[in-house]
Formats: sequence, structure tokens, C-alpha cells
Amino acid sequence: MQKNAISPTRLENYPEWYQQVIAEADLAEVSPVRGCMVIKPWGYAIWERIQKILDERIKETGHVNAYFPLLIPLSQLEREAKHIEGFAKECAVVTHHRLVSNGKGGLKPDGELEEPYVIRPTSETIIGTMYSKWVQSYRDLPILLNQWANVMRWEMRTRLFLRTSEFLWQEGHTAHATADEAQIETKKILKLYQEFLEGAMAMPVIVGEKTEGERFPGAVNTYCVEAMMQDGKAIQAGTSHFLGQNFAKGYDIQFTDQQGERLYAWTTSWGVSTRLIGGLIMTHSDDNGLVLPPQLAPQQIIILPIYKKEEDKETVLSFCEKLKSQLQQCLWRDEKLRVQVDTRDMAGGEKNWQWIKKGVPIRLEIGPRDIADNAVCLYRRDQDVKARLNKKVSELTEVIPEMLEEIQTGLFARAAAYRRERSVNITSLSEFEHYFSKEDSGFAQCYAIDSPEIEQYLKPLKVSARCIPLAQEGKEGQCIFTGKKTRLQIVFARAY
Repeated sequence: MQKNAISPTRLENYPEWYQQVIAEADLAEVSPVRGCMVIKPWGYAIWERIQKILDERIKETGHVNAYFPLLIPLSQLEREAKHIEGFAKECAVVTHHRLVSNGKGGLKPDGELEEPYVIRPTSETIIGTMYSKWVQSYRDLPILLNQWANVMRWEMRTRLFLRTSEFLWQEGHTAHATADEAQIETKKILKLYQEFLEGAMAMPVIVGEKTEGERFPGAVNTYCVEAMMQDGKAIQAGTSHFLGQNFAKGYDIQFTDQQGERLYAWTTSWGVSTRLIGGLIMTHSDDNGLVLPPQLAPQQIIILPIYKKEEDKETVLSFCEKLKSQLQQCLWRDEKLRVQVDTRDMAGGEKNWQWIKKGVPIRLEIGPRDIADNAVCLYRRDQDVKARLNKKVSELTEVIPEMLEEIQTGLFARAAAYRRERSVNITSLSEFEHYFSKEDSGFAQCYAIDSPEIEQYLKPLKVSARCIPLAQEGKEGQCIFTGKKTRLQIVFARAY
């Protein structure tokens, strides 16, 4: 019986399995800074793929990139009361501007600042302040900006990628002349996120609106994309906020319209973060390690030269390099294939398992006999690790792009089927409580009102309202918690 590469398995201890997948794939590790992580080259290369695809799609919708300061004056943050209240407990504050000797061989802070700076938990405040300078006329609108940056939220309980004090993200901030324009923008980005997550990440999502209790601080509406992990828990994969005129009024973003009237702008904000890598791991990976959708794999094909005799080395390596060059000229989804030859002086079995655990979609083994037959041994990461396919070299330029497409769409189909299996419709409170009393719960959808009244039923079960799906039947039903009439159906789950 084949032994799994990851111990414990998903069924034995899911949280520890997650940590081990990260360690064995060499994605990231805990840093000396409390709650912060070091993203290692393979993990960062996955983030770069996410960045590349998303950045191109964001720019296609007319947005441009900019950069704003990491430090925000406290007085600016205070101008939007609801917003700061939502983030106050997570804010890290800079109070001094230099270090001096403490007389004992160490250092101590000195030079207290006249005004403290908050390390950005998000950038609405600093960007709103700048927009108030830039926007004077309707001709200055819309402003469609995005930035790739880091933020800090002082988390008490951290977990690599899913929840860290510092993380990387993309945050878009736009300003518009009308409410309709801003609402269209909010929904446009929501759709962009859905298409990216389902198309590039092979991660099925539910698209919906957050309930009042889960709404972004200061927003009028928060829309989200929610995904199910392999333990049945939800992850918020991205959000898009219609901020109305709340931030415009807080930061005095006003413009003169075509009739000469002074009006406040309508704003939006939206973002995804390195949390997506955590979601990627927990959506697709198995008990042998990471499994990557081909669109996000830093290397889609690894070629493993196999030889025992030193006299075979040059022939095998030369053959592998030639094959690499051929494959790199092939296109899949409008990009050249990403191919690497692993020439490290290491046992073949050890190299093979390293790439299995890193989740590379296709592995090619080539030895002297394969060269003689002008063939390769091909392995797919979405299949059993020992399931070998023998392919002629002449077939590869046609077969491999087809296989990458099969892997990409197959991973999505597998995740979608899993979500269907772990999703239920619920019609009574007793049924709801019984469902979430079990460890193997998933997504539960039921009639419910959007009100703090229902929180008393959710907290004991450690369940939250994930979203109000945009696709609603519109029929009237009875809230399972309060008995009140409602047309809303809400999805509930435990979540990360």
C-alpha cells in the first residue's frame, strides 16, 4: 500500500495537514516578527501568477495602478468614524521616529511623533484624502485606480496565508459622478473576481451580498465571492464594496457638475489578498501535497533526467534541454508553456517527490531507454502519483496543451462536485442546529432575515452568514430563526 507524503492526512487532522502541505511545498514559513510570514520563492511565484493574470484583467477594464503611503496620520483615519471603529482593534501604530541607546547595550524608542501614524489596515482614508485634492470637476471623474501593496492588521490568532498580521493584496479605489456608475463598477469587479477564481484558480464560488453584520465598515453594500474548502468551511475569497457617499463626505471629495452644482462623489473599493493561496491549497491539494491548477503553476512541466551511468549524463541532459526548448514554443491559453529541467545532483525518487509535493501539473521522466525509443514517461498531478503514461516525443506538443486544459477544467469540476455534496437546503431551526452540531457540515441555505436578531442562534454554533446569493428565487418564505416573512435566502457556514 502506498504511503502518503503528507502526515497527518486531511481526515486525520485537517489544520495540521494544511500546515504540512505548506512546509513540504516550501511555500512559506513563520518569521521572527509576530504573526508575519516569509513567503518563499515557490509561494511567491504563485502569487506572481495571481498578480499577472489579475493585473491584466483589471487594466482591461480601464483601471491603472498607483501607490499610496504605508503610514496614515491618525487624524485622517478619525474622519470616517464607522470605518475606524471597524478596524481600531487591529491597528498597529507608529509613535516614535528614532532609536537611541538604552545605556545597557540595547536600544529604545526616542523622538515621540507629534501625531501618531497608523500602518495601513486598508487605504480608503489616505486615498480619500488625495481624491479630495484631485477631484474638482465632473471632468475629473471617474478615477479608476488600483494598487498592489501590503497591509497590516494586528491578528491575535494567525495561520499562514489565511490570516497573518501583514499580508499582500490588491486594492482598487474608484470615484464616480453618480451612484449608478459606482454600483456598476462594484458589480463589474465582482464578476471579474468570479471569472478569475473559477477560470484561473479552478475554485467554484457563490456570488452574493454580505449581510448587515458582515458588511465592510463604512460601506453601503459589500459584495463577495465565497468558496468552500475541503473541510466544508467557507473562505471569503474577495470583496467589492459600494461605499456610497460616506467616504466622500468624510474626506470632502466634491465636484462641480455640468449644471454648476457642488456634489459629493460616489466611491467604491475592492480587493483580494494572499489569502487566495490558502484557499488554493485547501480547495485542490491532497494527501501527497500541493495540487496546482496549470494557470497558476509557476512551472507547468518538470522534466526529470534519469541516468545511472556517468557516460549517459550528457546525452540525457542534452535531450531534455532540447525537449524543453520545443515545449516552450507551445501555447496554452495564449501563453507559452512554462517548463523546467531539474538538473540537480540528487536521487531521482527524491526529486520526483519534491515536485509532486509542489503540485506541478505534469512531470516527464526521461532516461537512456526513453531516448532510444524517442519517448517519455508522463505523470499527471491530478491522477494517482504512480499512474504512468508512455508518450512519443512527437506527440507532446499536441498532447500536453490538451492535458493542461483537462487538468484545469477537471480540478474545477471536482471542487464543484464536492461543494454540491456538502451543501444543503434547510427549512427549520432544529434542522439547522442539528446540521451544524456535526463536524462534517458544509454550506446551509435557508430563508432568513438580514438582522442582528439572528446572531444569538449563530454564535453558539460558531456559524456565520456568508452571503445573500445574488441568484434568488424571489419567493416568499419564513425565516427559520424568527418566523418572520422574508424573500431572502442566506448561505451559512463555519468559516476561516
